[in-house]
Amino acid sequence: MRPADRQRRPSWIFLGLVALLVLSAAATWTGLGNVRVDAFVLVGSGWLVSLCLHEFGHAFLAYRFGDGGVVERGYLTLNPLKYSNVLLSFVLPLVFVLLGGFGMPGGAVWVDRARIGGRARHSLVSGAGPAFNVVLAVALAVPFWLGAANSTHVDFWSALAFLGFLQVTASVLNLVPMPGLDGYGILEPWLPPHWRRGAAMIAPYGMLLIFALLWEPRVNALFFRLVFFLADLVGIPLGAVATGDQLFRFWT
Repeated sequence: MRPADRQRRPSWIFLGLVALLVLSAAATWTGLGNVRVDAFVLVGSGWLVSLCLHEFGHAFLAYRFGDGGVVERGYLTLNPLKYSNVLLSFVLPLVFVLLGGFGMPGGAVWVDRARIGGRARHSLVSGAGPAFNVVLAVALAVPFWLGAANSTHVDFWSALAFLGFLQVTASVLNLVPMPGLDGYGILEPWLPPHWRRGAAMIAPYGMLLIFALLWEPRVNALFFRLVFFLADLVGIPLGAVATGDQLFRFWT
């Protein structure tokens, strides 16, 4: 296989995460081993897979729109170690899930914007990541729509509901128009140059500012009211979300 072909195929690290997700899902379904550990691994590996897909969404559209450099940077392999900032893209979002029970957005892949023409294309590249989170949230809600999630295998369905809820929270937070987040990236191409220059100074701290805002009780309550409403609207049962959260964060 040519090196260029390898840079377009899923990495062994990503495939390993998918395998871990499948095995932990099977263990949770069958009740094999410690169910809390099984559910923890299911949600944790599922969340990491969704982060890889989120970053892949940005990279794939950037590649389609002219930034061939994403191939050399390894972004199309879905390898989390290839992304521009592993700490911001994967470690911190996982910590936020562990401590706060919500999906915090990570740092986006580096895209050579000079190779992409047209403001609409720039907006689409920024929106591609959150679009994956929305699609995953809907996909994880489908079994509940179809009535497949019944009174049997409660732990499995609860973990799945919580994973879907994390996709809802990530979608909402990613679309906040804060410099440094995807929501701002969607709007940025349409803003005046002096606005963009001012926002560029804030962008490195955008995620920290969001975290600080969520620390404020009234903002936190408003945020969770919104995401609970959206999760319920999508069809994810909130009771199962609460049970899944307890299974995943078993130390709280």
